[in-house]
Amino acid sequence: MKPAVCLLSGGLDSTTCLAWAIKQGMDCYALSFDYGQRHRAELQSAERAAKALGAIEHKVEKLDLRLFGGSALTADIDVPKHASVDQLGQGIPITYVPARNTIFLAVALAYAEVLGASDIVIGVNAIDYSGYPDCRPEFIQAFEAMANLATKAAIEGGVRTKIHTPLSTFNKAGIVQLAHSLGVDFSLTHSCYDPAPNGGACGRCDSCLLRRKGFEEAGIPDPLPYPQ
Repeated sequence: MKPAVCLLSGGLDSTTCLAWAIKQGMDCYALSFDYGQRHRAELQSAERAAKALGAIEHKVEKLDLRLFGGSALTADIDVPKHASVDQLGQGIPITYVPARNTIFLAVALAYAEVLGASDIVIGVNAIDYSGYPDCRPEFIQAFEAMANLATKAAIEGGVRTKIHTPLSTFNKAGIVQLAHSLGVDFSLTHSCYDPAPNGGACGRCDSCLLRRKGFEEAGIPDPLPYPQ
């Protein structure tokens, strides 16, 4: 068994990645971020998922990205809502949080170095996603190259960081099928950008629509309730 840092938002993708990493024989240290997002529901889901799947440890790092804003997830900007996935716009949406994955991976790199871990797992996806630039394979490759120039472990210890992106070539239906094969309890996960006060999914934000499309195409029921 070898230690690995797994970024865990509590969403479908990151929860699937945690299950995948554990299946690969990694001792997983789950890392979540309280970054000033609109709600606590995803952090609650991350806590449940980490415990249910058997993470060695689950840490929540507090980073208040509301200081900068610039996103519907961290500022007083309405989350876009649509009737169907066909209405999703082109380009980078307002739900993009500036440099979020760059920041998250940098913190994960520090944590991995302290643990003596060479593996970092992140649930980025470049097919059924919202157009975020920091989900692309080119970004991950560039960050991995930088990571291996930036740490004492790499320079003096010869520890080469590997960033695993097991979902990078999957569409959302493929992610649902992979999660199902790994025994993921879908009711543990949360995907909505703008949930109700009770944590219920809105059903109409980009993330909800892509999730619903994935479950429908996979032919697997989504246990989360949506407004009619």
